[in-house]
Amino acid sequence: MASDVTDADNGNRPTGPFSGVTVIDLSRVLAGPFCTMLLADMGARVIKVEAPKTGDDSRGYGPFLNGESVYFKFVNRGKESIALNLKNADDHAVLEAMIARADVLVENFRPGTMDKLGFTADAVAKLNPRIIYASCSGFGQTGPMSHLPAYDTVVQALSGLMSITGHPDGPPTRAGISVADLTSGLYTFSAIASALYAREKTGHGARVDIAMLDGMISYMIHGAMEYVVHGRELGRLGNGHASITPFDTYQAADEQIAICVGGDEVFVRLCKAIERDDLAADTRFARNRDRHTHQHALRLEIEGALARGSAEHWIGVIGTAGVPCAKIQSVSEAIESPQTAARNMIVEAGGLRMTGNPIKISGYDDPTTRRPAPGLDADGAAIRREFGNAGKGSDAAAGS
Repeated sequence: MASDVTDADNGNRPTGPFSGVTVIDLSRVLAGPFCTMLLADMGARVIKVEAPKTGDDSRGYGPFLNGESVYFKFVNRGKESIALNLKNADDHAVLEAMIARADVLVENFRPGTMDKLGFTADAVAKLNPRIIYASCSGFGQTGPMSHLPAYDTVVQALSGLMSITGHPDGPPTRAGISVADLTSGLYTFSAIASALYAREKTGHGARVDIAMLDGMISYMIHGAMEYVVHGRELGRLGNGHASITPFDTYQAADEQIAICVGGDEVFVRLCKAIERDDLAADTRFARNRDRHTHQHALRLEIEGALARGSAEHWIGVIGTAGVPCAKIQSVSEAIESPQTAARNMIVEAGGLRMTGNPIKISGYDDPTTRRPAPGLDADGAAIRREFGNAGKGSDAAAGS
């Protein structure tokens, strides 16, 4: 593994499970950068390779603060940046020198792009047989759709997710976050971690192939169950659950609250809390299967009881009874909540507050302040010195 202290970063990275691991990050926008940000958070040295002049496409995405993209800053903290024109021979040599000494290469180009640039899996393996070569794309490196471009919404549409998201009387709906991108980033992160662990035993690198569509198909558990067992579509459920009741949002006197009852005993506690013990004795609601069959009738009974008090009142009463329930918070409320603060899930990088790292591991710090995202080519000169001044006279080094 590469040295943890370099000319480019002066040893200023956090320690973590991946300290000593060097990652070459050729990815852009969201899926790949989210993966490599997690690697950086966990101690890896991540060198982001960007196109000269423009850099990562997301540098042009809003919102902006002081003329700089917050989108870019949120998923590129803790990295270094070098601008390379990979069609230029000198810059090509710089990347080859970096690959020869790296542990991981991450890219999320459309399949075939890396091959055209001269960095096929075989070529990279010849430069460094121990490297983990990780590709994250819309549809993977194989299959009839592998050559097609993809964005998060396209993958949500193709995976079936949009068909089960939204209310029954509404249209298919995209999830409110870029879940396909983020999922594939997480799968790429876990695959890299697995491949690094395997390398400790085998001494060999590996080829990682992650597809956004594969990731979303793997999430379609409830829809797949309904199809393989009954041969039918799950359909849109609103906020309800495919097989558990009551497990939904319910209207109190002032606003809705989420109530989730995972078993018959919990249902008895809910009935007692809302002063409707009779519901637990009703044969329509005795077991989960019965409740699910009669979920609309049960909703009327529950909401009739909840109408007697505010959401805040019922959350206190129902929660005290040991029934999982919650206020439907806004994003701002979630960010500013004491629980979020206690878990260090809002950190600061370069003076900007942003979402933190949910991976907590004993023996390693979870700092409240992180290194900010780099400026374009901010570390280029130092990285070129480190890798033997390869491509010293290139047009990328001159910012062309």
